Amino acid sequence: MDILYVDTLTYAQGEMYIIASDEGLVYIGTPNAAFEEVETWAQRAFKGYSLEENKEKLMPYVEQLTAYFNGELTEFNLPIHVKGTAFQLAVWEALQELPYGTTTTYSAIAERIGKPKAVRAVGSAIGANPILAIIPCHRVIGKNGKLTGFRSGLTMKEFLLELERAK
Repeated sequence: MDILYVDTLTYAQGEMYIIASDEGLVYIGTPNAAFEEVETWAQRAFKGYSLEENKEKLMPYVEQLTAYFNGELTEFNLPIHVKGTAFQLAVWEALQELPYGTTTTYSAIAERIGKPKAVRAVGSAIGANPILAIIPCHRVIGKNGKLTGFRSGLTMKEFLLELERAK
């Protein structure tokens, strides 16, 4: 049976669960969410995998994420292992190309992936992003400059944008 390794990450805003496979990071949970969120997500995204707590396997991820949340890291060099549709993967790849401390719009991401009319679909793909911060969906804002939906809540989105602006 395949295994997903899970641990908690503590940072200034609380705690969140992180999950990795042997191939890379697969999920960063919603801050201060119950473990059931992790279980539900893992059962849906990685059917047949079991969850196992393993601080040692997740240490490199915890170290880099902690450095990021402390304002000491602007670029990650961790392997990730995401599953999604071809469209979602294209959107998530475009997000990873966004420079630290910058923002863009949903329509700009749609343009970047060659699907200028797919703005709503881009929003859905961004909402399905399993790896907050490393796939920086927080850098996408509304065309009017306002903060828009975020899986981890607008407070977390604002925290991440402020963190990056402070650098």
